[in-house]
Amino acid sequence: MLKSVGQERVTGSGEDPRVAELRTAVSRLRRALAGHPAQFPDRAIAEDELAALDALALSGTPAIPRLRRALLLIAGAIGSVSALASALRDVRVAVDLFGEPPRR
Repeated sequence: MLKSVGQERVTGSGEDPRVAELRTAVSRLRRALAGHPAQFPDRAIAEDELAALDALALSGTPAIPRLRRALLLIAGAIGSVSALASALRDVRVAVDLFGEPPRR
């Protein structure tokens, strides 16, 4: 796990380690959701927002407000599915690596 928001890129990879952490967490939650047998009303929302988070991560430096919005939508969609709680927590931790959104 990364220690700070200002941590430098991994030598030789050129990828921001926060982005790598986010992509890993999103991938894990996507796999957990795909393997979860129960259908629930907002499953499609969670799947769409996870795809959006992955696309944001691929863009390089994602916008913090958009990351947080996606996280809120995902949490609202799957928050009551306890089997997904650990993977959801990992996504939240990865989003938090990018810091707080600017205050208005």
